[in-house]
Amino acid sequence: MLMPSRVKFRKQQRGRIKGLSTRGSEIAFGKYGLKALEGGWVTARQIEACRLSLARSLKQGGKVWLRIFPDKPVTKKPAETRQGKGKGDPDHWVAVVRPGRIIVELEGINEADAREAIRLVTHKFSIRTKYVHRAE
Repeated sequence: MLMPSRVKFRKQQRGRIKGLSTRGSEIAFGKYGLKALEGGWVTARQIEACRLSLARSLKQGGKVWLRIFPDKPVTKKPAETRQGKGKGDPDHWVAVVRPGRIIVELEGINEADAREAIRLVTHKFSIRTKYVHRAE
């Protein structure tokens, strides 16, 4: 599971997701990609499920770049706990994704296989996404 090796602060505030992604909105490494159409949190489990799905569908051919990393801790209080007594302990990690962000890039396979692999990956995320390819 992806997570930072160390962080300066254990807990973060939730923050707001507003505006479009300015960085990481163009395909930089591969030929095909998956672009976020809405903002949201993508968990480390979703990223790992995406990676496994791509590894199975590519079958040792092609190269994959994951363009997001879960670096935001999300806290959770234990079940059946009364309110108060401070903020809960870190539970899992998420990547903050804004609209327009490229999430995954692929290369080394034909376009039909890339479309199918991306179609399988879109079901792993909780945000709306679309298939994109580099304009040559």
